[in-house]
Amino acid sequence: MHPALSVIFFTTASGAGYGILIILAMMASWQVVPMDRTLGMTGLGLAFILVTAGLLSSTFHLGHPERAWRALTQWRSSWLSREGVLSVLTYGPWLALAYYWIVLGEMTGLGGVFAGMSVALAIATVFCTAMIYRSLTTVHQWANRWTVPVYLMLAVASGAVWVGALLSATVGVDKSYLAFAVVCLLVAWRVKRMYWRFIDTTRHPSTPKSATGLAGDSVRLLEGPHTEENYLLQEMGYKVARKHAQKLRRFVHVFGFMAPILLLIAAYLLSGPAIIGACLAAAVSMSAGVVVERWLFFAEARHVVTLYYGAEAA
Repeated sequence: MHPALSVIFFTTASGAGYGILIILAMMASWQVVPMDRTLGMTGLGLAFILVTAGLLSSTFHLGHPERAWRALTQWRSSWLSREGVLSVLTYGPWLALAYYWIVLGEMTGLGGVFAGMSVALAIATVFCTAMIYRSLTTVHQWANRWTVPVYLMLAVASGAVWVGALLSATVGVDKSYLAFAVVCLLVAWRVKRMYWRFIDTTRHPSTPKSATGLAGDSVRLLEGPHTEENYLLQEMGYKVARKHAQKLRRFVHVFGFMAPILLLIAAYLLSGPAIIGACLAAAVSMSAGVVVERWLFFAEARHVVTLYYGAEAA
C-alpha cells in the first residue's frame, strides 16, 4: 500500500500521545507520581499536542477534509468512525484529569475516576485505530492477530519512554520506572518481531488461480491490462524492494528498540543531568524508529487486487 505521510504522522503522533496519557493517568490514579504542576502541564500538554496534531493531520488524506465530521455518524459499522468518536470522548476526562492535577494539585475522589476513564478511552481509541487495518481482510499484512498488539504496545512503549524523559527533567525518575520502560520496550520489540515473522512466512489464501477462476495448476499474467499505472497500482500495489525493506527493518531494530533500551540502562547507571540526556535521547531515538516502522507497515502491505496485475501472492 502507498504510505501516506499524513496517515504515518497521525498513527505515530497520536499513538505516542495516547501512550503518554495512559502512563501518566495510570501513575496518577495509583498515586505513584508527585502531583507536580510542571510535570502535569508538560506531560498532559505534550500528549494533547501530539494527539490533536495527529487527528488533524489524518484529515489531509481525505479528498474533502471539510466533510470529515460525517465519519462520526457511522460508528455502528465503521472502526474509523468509532475511533473518531472515542478520540473526541477522551478529551472530556482528559481535561478533568488536567484540572485535578494542574489546578488542584491532588488526585483524590473523582480525580482518580477521571484518570481511570482517560486510560480506558485512550486504550480503546488506539485499539480502534488498529482495527481499521485489522478488519481489512483483503490485506494479509494487516488482517492478522499481530496488528492490534503492535499498535497497542508501540503506543504504550512510546508513552513510557517519553514519560521517562519528562520525569527526569522535572521531578526525577526512579530506577524502578526505568526498568518498567525497558520491559515495555522489550515486549513491544518482541511483538513487532513476531509480526514480521508472520508476514514473511505466510500469504493471503487467495491466489491468481482463485482470483481469476481459471483452471490449471499454474496461472500467470500473459499481458498487462494497460500500459500505464492506474490508481489501484499506485495506491494498493506499492512495492518496496526487499533489500530496502530489510535495511529499514534493521533501522527500526536499532533506533526503535535497541538504542532506547541501552540508553535507559545507561540512565539507570548514571546520575545527575546525564540522566536527562540519556532519557531524552531514548525518546527521540524510539520516535524515529516508530516512524520508519509505520512506513514499513504500509509499504509492505499487499492488496489482493494485485493478483490481477501479475503478483504471484498477496
